[in-house]
Amino acid sequence: MQLHVVIASTRPNRIGPAIARWFHGFAQEHGAFAAHLVDLADFDLPIFDEPQHPALGNYAHAHTRRWAESVRSADAFVFVTPEYNFGPPPSLLNALNFVYLEWNYAPVGFVSYGGVSGGARATQALRSTVSALKMVAMAEGVAIPMATSQIADGAFAANDLNHMAAKAMLNEMARWTGALAGLRADRKPGAAD
Repeated sequence: MQLHVVIASTRPNRIGPAIARWFHGFAQEHGAFAAHLVDLADFDLPIFDEPQHPALGNYAHAHTRRWAESVRSADAFVFVTPEYNFGPPPSLLNALNFVYLEWNYAPVGFVSYGGVSGGARATQALRSTVSALKMVAMAEGVAIPMATSQIADGAFAANDLNHMAAKAMLNEMARWTGALAGLRADRKPGAAD
């Protein structure tokens, strides 16, 4: 099972990569998934610019086709996301909106970070968006309050609570990924109906 750990923030001086590197390593050690680190900044997606609805899968632009192939290659996703003004970063919402069928029937988990709330409001806002994409959001998640206090020399130092939450989320994601595999196979673009 392929898990994409997606760094959602694309802004300069972000701390998301440090947190994502920790989670990616944790997911690899967990062993239920082949975990891959995906950085939205590497895709350089413009504001949604496809002339046709994403559900059609007829992508006009190379950047969309590249992003669609990345999403299509995963069975499950974890979004490592900050909270901006009580919501998720625009970069993540834009990336979610670029494709449609590729997201369908995939389990999704959240590793959120921020101030006192640990990004919980961003995660809550994302739940309605991923639901519209026919994804299954895990009830379990990792929320990291005051995340900068756990970063030193560019590395995130996870605590016991972070580890326990990550393990619980990955255990549940493994169950859902297996249960949804047939639906994902049927809904992949290009599959015969």
